[in-house]
Amino acid sequence: MAKHLRLNFIDGQWIPAESGQLRENINPADFADVIGEFAESGGVDVDHAVEAASAALPAWRGLGPVKRAAYLAGASRLLGERAEEVAAVITREQGKLLSEARGEVSRARAVVDFTAGQARLLGGVTAPAEEERTFAYTFRKPIGVVGLVAPWNFPLAIPLWKVAPALLSGCTAVLKPSPLTPLTSALLVEIFQQAGVPDGVLNLVQGDVAAGEALVANAEVAGISFTGSLPVGTAIHAGGAHRLLRTQLELGGKNALIVCDDADLGKAVDAVVHGAFGQAGQRCSATSRAVVDVRVRDEFLERLVERVADLRVGPGDDPASRICPVVNTARMDAALAAIAGAQRDGGKVLCGGGREEREDLAEGCYVRPTVIRDVPWDSELAQEEVFGPVLAVVDAEGFDEAMSIANSVKYGMSGTIFTASQSRAFEAIDRFEAGMLHVNRPGVGAYAHLPHVGSKASQYGPPECSPQVWDFYTEWRSACISY
Repeated sequence: MAKHLRLNFIDGQWIPAESGQLRENINPADFADVIGEFAESGGVDVDHAVEAASAALPAWRGLGPVKRAAYLAGASRLLGERAEEVAAVITREQGKLLSEARGEVSRARAVVDFTAGQARLLGGVTAPAEEERTFAYTFRKPIGVVGLVAPWNFPLAIPLWKVAPALLSGCTAVLKPSPLTPLTSALLVEIFQQAGVPDGVLNLVQGDVAAGEALVANAEVAGISFTGSLPVGTAIHAGGAHRLLRTQLELGGKNALIVCDDADLGKAVDAVVHGAFGQAGQRCSATSRAVVDVRVRDEFLERLVERVADLRVGPGDDPASRICPVVNTARMDAALAAIAGAQRDGGKVLCGGGREEREDLAEGCYVRPTVIRDVPWDSELAQEEVFGPVLAVVDAEGFDEAMSIANSVKYGMSGTIFTASQSRAFEAIDRFEAGMLHVNRPGVGAYAHLPHVGSKASQYGPPECSPQVWDFYTEWRSACISY
């Protein structure tokens, strides 16, 4: 790894944090693998990055969206050329399977390509004037400097689906990634640098809470786009409220997959295995609850447990692995605590239930994929996000009760139903209190050109990965010209 990738990137230069402090980045699959020591930044570093972004703003804004899109296209091409390198880094520092990392690179490129294609659509409308010899129209202007605060679970895709629209809109940006996945974001920024993006347009500040708080507090920052936990998102929104800071918040999820009595159980089991245990359950759209009609529950569980018990836990770079490690010991401890809490609440562990006990995995963050039945609908496991490979199975007496249970949580990221009834499927889509809806397919995310959006406590502000994202990065103007 090139040494410069451990630094901040400000105004076109790779520089250390002012404090000189560093943070270790460790492979969650192998504690002995120290990837590197990365800059641990504070307020001074953030302020320098914001100053650089502010200085670069007028020229970048004046370039126009079509020319800005050319930089995105160049970055997408370079990312394609370095796809295997980037995927390997994602697996090493985040832990996910190499196949999942490759999928993330592909998804990230699709989002950038979709965003670049919006360049010729990023306009306003003409409107009738009430006076003679008058021309009336609307147009968009970028809001200015934006802070992009990204999580560790998709360390390439989520930063990119913030960076791409920010830059196309004419904003300049300061990216603050998770301290758990700093190298992936450094590679991302290096790719944009190689694509020729002017100095100061995209800046990188590595670090944790201090850097994030400084971004929110800096008066030159016009907006914060954040993906992460509900408590942190709420703190960002509250912290900037006094100055009317614009926020875009994509938060947690506690997603339900409903299995009706007429469901294709084989397909439902496939979807649950993919949705609950892919990426070790570390997705905001992960299937964390299976709400199952009691008339098919036993057969469903028999099939599901047989599948889950055969999932091999191991390092992401091992082709035989089917379940990757969780990202760090804190997430591992949280998953194990959730399992223990569910057992105290009356849940019965059908498979998994603890750390993976293989001796060769002792020095990693490995949790066995866990299925727990008889989970009360209002218990902690059925209500609160785990972000690990833990599935709660909740009984339902028919469709109406299943819908009620699915909507009983404070979150509303994803909702899924398996049924052979067309009318029931459409009714579920209408009744789900969630942003991304699925019928007879896995309930994780959506296509690159569909809004990544939640409802209730899962989302605040315009959705990402969609034309609606411009309502965050730009603001409207209207003009009337008499002649």
